[in-house]
Amino acid sequence: MTDQTQTIYVVDDDEAMRDSMTWLLEGEGYQVACFDSGESYLSAWRDSMRGCLILDVRMPEMSGLELHEKLDSHGSQLPIIFVTGHGDVPMAVAALQRGACDFIEKPFHNEELLSRIERALELDKQLATRRKRDDAISHRLDQLTQREREVMNLVVVGKLNKQIADELNISMKTVEAHRARVMEKMGVRTLAELVKAVMTVK
Repeated sequence: MTDQTQTIYVVDDDEAMRDSMTWLLEGEGYQVACFDSGESYLSAWRDSMRGCLILDVRMPEMSGLELHEKLDSHGSQLPIIFVTGHGDVPMAVAALQRGACDFIEKPFHNEELLSRIERALELDKQLATRRKRDDAISHRLDQLTQREREVMNLVVVGKLNKQIADELNISMKTVEAHRARVMEKMGVRTLAELVKAVMTVK
């Protein structure tokens, strides 16, 4: 069963395909939102959208690949499953290389689509967890003073307290005090945890 905040967005110019997908997915308990073109989806798109996107490769005006590129440029991380006809497999492979989550060939079995959706929704959950963690780390970094940040940057590249003291022209005692405050504010106990946290958001 899907997370309450997750929605499956279906973008397809074929009304019969949209209707059958809606019937299938709502029958499985999913929340579904349909769009008849890339343009209509793009105008509704928000960065906060959670779930996954089922996208037809071939559509008039804006193709699925063009929509994917535009979403990419907006920073969208919503997992995309491309729906392709037999001749469009190379296009779908190109989309995978650009970061799409998966593709499925028409005609497909419902179970095939549902298992791909499960994987996409799981990926979306992982991405949301990562974003939340990164936001928390960024918030903690913002709490550091200029001097604490300078000390931290030298600590994470492996400089010893004495080297930091010499480089910043401050006493060893001051370095130790700043270092302790950095660890406390960043919510970490070890140097390894600090390095990991800083590298996560770089």
